[in-house]
Amino acid sequence: MTFDQRAFRNALGHFPTGVVVVTAARAEGDPIAMTVSSFNAVSLDPPLVLFSVGRTAPSLAALLQADSFGISVLRHDQSDLSGRFANARGAKWSGLEPCLGETGCPLVGPCLAVFECTPHATHDGGDHLIIVGRVARFEIAPEGAPLVFFRGGYHAIAERAA
Repeated sequence: MTFDQRAFRNALGHFPTGVVVVTAARAEGDPIAMTVSSFNAVSLDPPLVLFSVGRTAPSLAALLQADSFGISVLRHDQSDLSGRFANARGAKWSGLEPCLGETGCPLVGPCLAVFECTPHATHDGGDHLIIVGRVARFEIAPEGAPLVFFRGGYHAIAERAA
Protein backbone atom coordinates (compact mmCIF):
# COMPACT_ATOMS: atom_id res chain seq x y z
CA MET A 1 0.00 0.00 0.00
CA THR A 2 1.37 3.42 -0.92
CA PHE A 3 0.96 6.32 1.47
CA ASP A 4 -0.27 9.53 -0.11
CA GLN A 5 1.31 12.34 1.93
CA ARG A 6 -0.80 15.05 0.27
CA ALA A 7 -4.02 13.19 1.09
CA PHE A 8 -2.78 12.68 4.67
CA ARG A 9 -2.04 16.40 4.99
CA ASN A 10 -5.53 17.22 3.67
CA ALA A 11 -7.06 14.81 6.19
CA LEU A 12 -5.14 16.49 9.03
CA GLY A 13 -6.51 19.81 7.80
CA HIS A 14 -9.96 18.67 8.89
CA PHE A 15 -8.89 19.24 12.49
CA PRO A 16 -9.20 22.97 13.28
CA THR A 17 -6.28 24.49 15.14
CA GLY A 18 -5.51 27.82 16.67
CA VAL A 19 -2.68 29.87 15.19
CA VAL A 20 0.32 31.17 17.12
CA VAL A 21 3.51 33.02 16.30
CA VAL A 22 6.64 31.68 17.99
CA THR A 23 9.34 34.29 18.53
CA ALA A 24 12.88 34.34 19.87
CA ALA A 25 16.06 36.35 19.51
CA ARG A 26 19.14 35.24 17.60
CA ALA A 27 22.43 35.27 19.52
CA GLU A 28 23.22 38.68 17.97
CA GLY A 29 19.83 40.00 19.13
CA ASP A 30 17.81 40.05 15.89
CA PRO A 31 14.25 38.74 16.35
CA ILE A 32 13.01 35.60 14.60
CA ALA A 33 9.41 34.53 14.21
CA MET A 34 7.42 31.69 12.67
CA THR A 35 3.74 30.86 12.39
CA VAL A 36 2.80 27.57 14.04
CA SER A 37 -0.50 25.71 14.25
CA SER A 38 0.76 22.80 16.35
CA PHE A 39 0.66 24.54 19.74
CA ASN A 40 -0.65 22.54 22.71
CA ALA A 41 -0.71 22.44 26.50
CA VAL A 42 1.30 19.64 28.11
CA SER A 43 1.28 20.07 31.89
CA LEU A 44 0.02 22.40 34.60
CA ASP A 45 2.67 21.34 37.13
CA PRO A 46 5.21 22.18 35.93
CA PRO A 47 3.62 24.59 33.43
CA LEU A 48 4.62 23.15 30.03
CA VAL A 49 3.49 23.81 26.45
CA LEU A 50 4.68 22.39 23.13
CA PHE A 51 4.78 23.12 19.42
CA SER A 52 6.50 21.49 16.48
CA VAL A 53 8.77 23.01 13.84
CA GLY A 54 9.84 21.53 10.53
CA ARG A 55 13.46 20.41 10.60
CA THR A 56 14.18 22.51 7.50
CA ALA A 57 12.85 25.78 8.99
CA PRO A 58 15.52 28.45 8.39
CA SER A 59 15.29 29.84 11.93
CA LEU A 60 15.17 26.50 13.77
CA ALA A 61 18.85 26.60 14.79
CA ALA A 62 18.47 30.11 16.26
CA LEU A 63 15.30 29.06 18.10
CA LEU A 64 17.10 26.08 19.65
CA GLN A 65 19.96 28.32 20.84
CA ALA A 66 17.69 30.95 22.41
CA ASP A 67 17.48 31.28 26.20
CA SER A 68 13.75 32.03 25.95
CA PHE A 69 10.98 32.15 23.38
CA GLY A 70 7.52 33.63 23.13
CA ILE A 71 4.26 32.20 21.89
CA SER A 72 1.61 34.72 20.82
CA VAL A 73 -1.92 33.38 20.29
CA LEU A 74 -3.42 35.27 17.35
CA ARG A 75 -6.86 36.90 17.24
CA HIS A 76 -9.37 36.31 14.44
CA ASP A 77 -8.36 39.63 12.82
CA GLN A 78 -4.61 38.84 12.71
CA SER A 79 -4.42 36.57 9.66
CA ASP A 80 -2.07 39.14 8.12
CA LEU A 81 0.45 38.49 10.93
CA SER A 82 0.08 34.76 10.47
CA GLY A 83 0.78 35.08 6.75
CA ARG A 84 3.71 37.42 7.32
CA PHE A 85 5.46 35.06 9.73
CA ALA A 86 4.56 31.90 7.80
CA ASN A 87 6.98 32.87 5.02
CA ALA A 88 10.27 31.02 5.34
CA ARG A 89 12.36 34.06 4.47
CA GLY A 90 12.05 37.76 3.87
CA ALA A 91 11.67 40.89 5.94
CA LYS A 92 9.15 39.44 8.37
CA TRP A 93 9.58 42.28 10.87
CA SER A 94 9.51 45.11 8.32
CA GLY A 95 7.34 47.88 9.74
CA LEU A 96 6.78 46.03 13.02
CA GLU A 97 8.52 46.58 16.31
CA PRO A 98 8.49 43.57 18.62
CA CYS A 99 7.59 44.07 22.27
CA LEU A 100 10.28 42.83 24.62
CA GLY A 101 9.03 40.31 27.19
CA GLU A 102 10.21 40.03 30.78
CA THR A 103 12.36 37.03 29.80
CA GLY A 104 14.04 39.08 27.07
CA CYS A 105 12.32 37.40 24.13
CA PRO A 106 10.64 39.46 21.41
CA LEU A 107 6.84 39.23 21.33
CA VAL A 108 4.10 40.00 18.84
CA GLY A 109 1.24 41.93 20.30
CA PRO A 110 -1.38 42.62 21.22
CA CYS A 111 -2.77 39.09 20.96
CA LEU A 112 -5.28 36.86 22.75
CA ALA A 113 -2.60 35.37 24.96
CA VAL A 114 1.17 35.45 25.25
CA PHE A 115 3.39 32.81 26.85
CA GLU A 116 7.04 33.46 27.63
CA CYS A 117 8.94 30.20 27.92
CA THR A 118 12.34 28.75 28.65
CA PRO A 119 13.46 25.62 26.79
CA HIS A 120 12.49 22.43 28.61
CA ALA A 121 12.93 19.53 26.13
CA THR A 122 13.02 18.60 22.46
CA HIS A 123 11.77 15.36 20.95
CA ASP A 124 12.02 13.66 17.58
CA GLY A 125 8.88 14.17 15.54
CA GLY A 126 9.89 12.72 12.17
CA ASP A 127 10.32 15.59 9.75
CA HIS A 128 9.53 17.98 12.64
CA LEU A 129 11.12 18.68 16.00
CA ILE A 130 8.79 18.84 19.01
CA ILE A 131 9.80 21.67 21.31
CA VAL A 132 8.57 21.75 24.89
CA GLY A 133 8.79 25.01 26.81
CA ARG A 134 8.37 25.78 30.48
CA VAL A 135 6.08 28.77 30.88
CA ALA A 136 7.80 31.50 32.89
CA ARG A 137 5.13 34.16 32.37
CA PHE A 138 1.84 34.58 30.54
CA GLU A 139 -0.82 37.20 29.97
CA ILE A 140 -4.27 37.08 28.42
CA ALA A 141 -6.58 39.57 26.75
CA PRO A 142 -9.96 39.95 28.44
CA GLU A 143 -11.84 39.61 25.13
CA GLY A 144 -11.45 38.42 21.57
CA ALA A 145 -11.92 35.43 19.32
CA PRO A 146 -9.10 33.20 18.06
CA LEU A 147 -7.74 32.86 14.56
CA VAL A 148 -8.48 29.30 13.43
CA PHE A 149 -6.85 27.32 10.62
CA PHE A 150 -9.11 24.71 9.00
CA ARG A 151 -8.98 22.93 5.63
CA GLY A 152 -6.15 25.12 4.39
CA GLY A 153 -7.63 28.50 5.30
CA TYR A 154 -8.29 30.95 8.12
CA HIS A 155 -11.63 31.04 9.90
CA ALA A 156 -13.32 32.72 12.82
CA ILE A 157 -15.39 30.74 15.30
CA ALA A 158 -18.81 31.40 16.74
CA GLU A 159 -19.00 32.88 20.23
CA ARG A 160 -20.48 29.65 21.64
CA ALA A 161 -21.25 26.36 19.94
CA ALA A 162 -24.75 24.97 20.35
